[in-house]
Amino acid sequence: MLASTFVVQGLDTFQHPERVATAAVPVVAQVAQRVPVMPTETEQAVRLNGAVQAVAGTTLGLGLLPRLSALVLAGTLVPTTLAGHRYWEIKDPELRAEQRVHFLKNVAMIGGLMIAACDTAGRPSLAWRRKKASRHQPLSS
Repeated sequence: MLASTFVVQGLDTFQHPERVATAAVPVVAQVAQRVPVMPTETEQAVRLNGAVQAVAGTTLGLGLLPRLSALVLAGTLVPTTLAGHRYWEIKDPELRAEQRVHFLKNVAMIGGLMIAACDTAGRPSLAWRRKKASRHQPLSS
C-alpha cells in the first residue's frame, strides 16, 4: 500500500514534470549545489526524482530489496516535501492549513519508510550477524 503512492505519483511526475517544476526551483538549486551529479535544470531533476520514486516504489511493492527501496523513497521524499509543501510561506490560512496537512502526511510517510528500511522481516540484520560472528571466532595464538 505504501508503495502505490510512489509508483503512481512518480510516473505522473516523470511524464509531466512541468506541473511541479516551478515549486521545485529553490530546492533543486540547493540540492544541485551539494550533490554534483544532480541535474541543475529543474524539470530534469523533477523527472529524475519521479523516475526514482516509480522504480523504488515498484521494487518495494514487489518485495525486491525492500529495505533499500524504502530508504531510497525516504530520501526522495525529503526534497519533494520541502519543495511542494512550504506551508510556512503561505499567507492564506486555508491554503496554509492544507499544505501543512500534506507536509505532515509526508513526514509520517518518511517515518513509515524508515521503519520499513530497518525491518529485517524476522531475520537478524547484517550488523547483528557480523557482531555475533566476531564473538565466536577462535582466538589466534
